[in-house]
Amino acid sequence: MPFIKTWSELPDAIRNHLVERMHDRRISLEDLNLLRRWIESKPDVPEGPWYKDFGSFKVCGEGGYPKTFLSPGQAAKGRKL
Repeated sequence: MPFIKTWSELPDAIRNHLVERMHDRRISLEDLNLLRRWIESKPDVPEGPWYKDFGSFKVCGEGGYPKTFLSPGQAAKGRKL
């Protein structure tokens, strides 16, 4: 199982998309800190689509790459972590 890539390992296009979604979804610094701590714990993620629900937002990804942020009411696809 892959691990989630760190910010510096992400391609520019993914980083730019995540920053845009962070602003669109009004993800707070506190929320980002929760995400950072989760990623630092090196959780196993599946090769395919997955998502992690933090309550105030969701992060969705595929394999080792986080791909987008969703608001709490938005439906996510993939395996729930």
